[in-house]
Amino acid sequence: MVRCSNNLVGILNFIVFLLSIPILAGGIWLSQKGSTECERFLDKPVIALGVFLMVVAIAGLIGSCCRITWLLWTYLFVMFLLILLVFCFTIFAFVVTNKGAGEKISERGYKEYRLGDYSNWLQNRVNSDKNWRKIRSCLVESKVCSKLEAKLINEPVNKFYDEHLTALQSGCCKPAERCQFTYVSATNWTKPAGTHTDPDCQSWDNAPNKLCFDCQSCKAGLLDNVKSAWKKVAVVNIIFLVFLIIVYSVGCCALRNNKRDDSYGRTYGYKP
Repeated sequence: MVRCSNNLVGILNFIVFLLSIPILAGGIWLSQKGSTECERFLDKPVIALGVFLMVVAIAGLIGSCCRITWLLWTYLFVMFLLILLVFCFTIFAFVVTNKGAGEKISERGYKEYRLGDYSNWLQNRVNSDKNWRKIRSCLVESKVCSKLEAKLINEPVNKFYDEHLTALQSGCCKPAERCQFTYVSATNWTKPAGTHTDPDCQSWDNAPNKLCFDCQSCKAGLLDNVKSAWKKVAVVNIIFLVFLIIVYSVGCCALRNNKRDDSYGRTYGYKP
């Protein structure tokens, strides 16, 4: 007799199979149509995720509906590893994003960010010259500072100071407050006379492809974005983890049903 758990596992995996199709298609689209390296950055991980979900869903679907015990064993083993991986990543995401926050500046609508406030693991990622060259290129291509300049074109300094800048705009598109530069436009500032010992003040350049993209504050602004994104991902992961545990539990019931049918078949010569 067909068990409810087998049908439920089959339905859930069929849904996962359907979801894997647009994920796989999206990865292929990125690899073919992405116009910049930044747009193509995620194509391989997305394709790998789509293929993985598709293969696992097919294994669960066939194993439960066709009552192939060894395939269901394989499916449950992979599901267990996936649950363990998601759980570890969720804990890791909460740990590495526990530190760091922007500093509120008096009479300013934006905050400023310092790299040393964030976790050492995240700092090491952006302090790597190889990593930062790629990230910097993506930031320049995203035109995050050009959009800010266009938004505040011909606006007075008071308007700029009241603007609620994003972490990236604050860190990468303007010099730090401590540099005491003179405002010309949102991305154009005049350095005062004298030598600045602060590395971020020395790094500032009014050229659109330079600005403060090599500043520590820019790296800190990026990490603040990463921190916010990872916290959201961690919350989604908790929901996904609950879903995986439910599917795994139902899959265990389906496996038990398969083993009972196999035992019944051996005893009475019946093949389900």
